[in-house]
Amino acid sequence: MATSDIEWTESTWNPVAGCSLVSPGCTNCYAMRMAGRLQAMGMDKYAGTTRKSGRRVVWSGRINLFEYALKAPLGWTRPRRIFVNSMSDLFHEGVPPWFIRRVWEVMEHADWHTYQILTKRPERMREVLGNDGFKVLPNVWLGTSVESADYARRIDVLRATPAAVRFVSFEPLLGPMGQVDLTDIHWAIVGGESGPKARRVEQAWVDEIRCTCRSQKVAFFFKQWGGTNKKKSGRVLNGRTWDEYPTGQSCFA
Repeated sequence: MATSDIEWTESTWNPVAGCSLVSPGCTNCYAMRMAGRLQAMGMDKYAGTTRKSGRRVVWSGRINLFEYALKAPLGWTRPRRIFVNSMSDLFHEGVPPWFIRRVWEVMEHADWHTYQILTKRPERMREVLGNDGFKVLPNVWLGTSVESADYARRIDVLRATPAAVRFVSFEPLLGPMGQVDLTDIHWAIVGGESGPKARRVEQAWVDEIRCTCRSQKVAFFFKQWGGTNKKKSGRVLNGRTWDEYPTGQSCFA
């Protein structure tokens, strides 16, 4: 069982490894750094997924599929929230639809879990899931990452994608979002970037999203301030922690 330190989930499930950079939010990707370390340690799962670029490691664009990992949730008897592909993107162009369908079948069969799927490629998610054979599963939450107002259009694509629960991860939050439409979005996660080259997040940007969630009745989860030492900076916002979750189609849990 792959337990997780990510604040908004409980476990991770990675039948896919590898990714590629698509927008500024990818620049200091924690999964990219970790994949580079695991590749250097000789782990076959991450072979070829990263390459050196100057002094740092970046995604190579290679995608590795692991059918043996598909059945893992079936063996986890206790219900849990599972972040699907924390080390990749299920809707990366290199992941074939037949493999995504296999993932879907497992999530349908192991229906005592809740699955959280997060992508920076909502257009492909909508395209693939629009094909026959993909059901809207009540235990599958679909989300997209939005790091700044320049990528707010991803929310529109997510909104047009059939899902029981839709969520947006504003992490790493790299700038103010301004007026953002969260109609038919059930959950918002907000977090600053963490790691050795973390870019600064401003409280005003976080408060703006929190107020938007309040006015539009969207569950709000503040993950972290981030920085070079995220444990020290913590996750307290305005004197408290914010750990709201969606409940079905409603707002708060």
